[in-house]
Amino acid sequence: MLQFRSLTLRRGPRLLFRDARFQIHPGQKVGITGANGTGKSSLFALLLGELQPDEGELRWPREWVIAHVAQETPSDARPAIEYVLDGDRELRETERALEQAEKAGDGEGQARLHAHFEAIGGYQARSRAAQLLNGLGFRAGQETQPVSRFSGGWRMRLNLARALICRSDLLLLDEPTNHLDLDAVIWLEGWLRRYPGTLLLISHDREFLDAVTDHIAHIEQQRLTLYSGNYSAFERIRAEQLAHQQAQYQKQQREIAHMHSYVERFRAKATKARQAQSRLKALERMERIAPAHVDSPFHFSFRPPEKLPNPLLRLHRVACGYDGKAIVSGVELSLSPGDRIGLLGPNGAGKSTFIKLLAGKLEPQEGQIETAQDLAVGYFAQHQLDQLHPEHSPLEHLLQIGPELREQEARDYLGSFGFSGDKALDHVAPFSGGEKSRLALALLIWKRPNLLLLDEPTNHLDLEMRQALAVALQDFTGAMLIVSHDRHLLRVSTDELLLVDSGTIREFDGSLDDYPTWLARRNATAATDRASEPVPERDRKAERRAAAQRRQALQPLKKKLQQAEKKLEALQQQQAELERQLADNDLYQPGNKEKLKALMQEKQKLDKACEEQELAWMEAAEAQEAAETAVQS
Repeated sequence: MLQFRSLTLRRGPRLLFRDARFQIHPGQKVGITGANGTGKSSLFALLLGELQPDEGELRWPREWVIAHVAQETPSDARPAIEYVLDGDRELRETERALEQAEKAGDGEGQARLHAHFEAIGGYQARSRAAQLLNGLGFRAGQETQPVSRFSGGWRMRLNLARALICRSDLLLLDEPTNHLDLDAVIWLEGWLRRYPGTLLLISHDREFLDAVTDHIAHIEQQRLTLYSGNYSAFERIRAEQLAHQQAQYQKQQREIAHMHSYVERFRAKATKARQAQSRLKALERMERIAPAHVDSPFHFSFRPPEKLPNPLLRLHRVACGYDGKAIVSGVELSLSPGDRIGLLGPNGAGKSTFIKLLAGKLEPQEGQIETAQDLAVGYFAQHQLDQLHPEHSPLEHLLQIGPELREQEARDYLGSFGFSGDKALDHVAPFSGGEKSRLALALLIWKRPNLLLLDEPTNHLDLEMRQALAVALQDFTGAMLIVSHDRHLLRVSTDELLLVDSGTIREFDGSLDDYPTWLARRNATAATDRASEPVPERDRKAERRAAAQRRQALQPLKKKLQQAEKKLEALQQQQAELERQLADNDLYQPGNKEKLKALMQEKQKLDKACEEQELAWMEAAEAQEAAETAVQS
């Protein structure tokens, strides 16, 4: 078991939590919650040996295997499935030992290793890895593609699969749903419920926590406390504790005020001086009760749109997609003020593509889109965080879109999103993903849209900000469409669900609770259809000839792709180093103005070079895929 023995942890001079005392038993699934910066990730670093406790100790069995999700993925040429299998260290060690035993002609050693290989599920390992990749949204055939072919979000999914395939005793997951869509979140829930080991899970998704966890370890006011039950049970218990704490706080404040009043009245009188001093000492010894902070630190609402035309938008037999290929078609839709729509659908069905179409980022391939003259679109997607200016502060960002604002008004508005005091004046460059998301939402809300398009708005947001967003959306008077893996947000913010599937968009016949059943039925039907497909007779000679032709045809294209990958990787490394320099707060001091200007100019050139190289890489990849298809056909 995990034993917290009077554990105290600091990061530098800052105390994260003190004197934690509890036990986590084998097989328990514990959600780690608390505001950003309270020490959740530092607790994981402690378990991984990256930090040491300042006082007390954290103990667990030495033989335990600990698995966690790496935050970085190298640009790797290995096939995705091999990269995932490397997460099972014992499997790989056994494979290497078998190879050595075979080379040495050690028959007895081979027999022993084969028995061990079978015992650890080695013969089923590739199947397990393929199932993990499929559950996390990878399409058939992608498991053989090199890791370097995937984007950052998909590489994080590979890292997650790599952690899950490890037959661990303790699994550490830090925001595993951030890069997943709703389908993959539902699949991961089921997997984690079946996981036999001990789980520590950091998540800001309350429904995910409710579905997976049986305990909550909450960090608050420099205390780490373990509660029984899932997140909803924890919220009820904590609300009761805070109500009691608030009552005790108010009672104590009355006592303190009475004692202060006595001291002020009698400290100058000789006959009462001793009693006054006694009360002063009692005040010093008194353990102060902190006021309860039940409410979220975020308090904002959507300003009413300036105009609300009806309808806002009409689509008639619209098709949209990329490069002449339609992803969805035949769409009929009318959006009016008050429409609150959640988009559901399998990974890759076209939800984000459809949102881009409505936002005007894509042109329709067919059909007509009629927009109201006073349509004002507010579009939020994760890639928009890159459009924030790293050298500007939140206040400067807001004043750029609201020049009529007085500074105090702007600061009050930003304060409702958590940018209070000096935080409103800090440069954006070193901000976390959650802080950038909050700022992007604040800027979007200030523009008073009447059509709101949100594509995964809760990524990187903590529980308090998610709840504040959900509450604000309930009062929004315009129309909105949301794509989100956060079911709580969908549940409390939307009235209608549309299903994007098989190239169409239609009303979902059911509630949000029915979607996992629909998804399971759809996946089972697809698996049955694949199994019933006739298997052609193999012509091995023809297969070898085709393989030779494919290698010959693909060789120059493969070489071109590898060169493009190397150039892109080198540029991305330069980009990462430049971003590291820009994150240094000292750079924004008045004396470094010229250096900052030079670095920003260099960043613009580097960003453009990266964009051009990414395009070259994509063209090379598409050419190789087209050649592969041509040879196979």
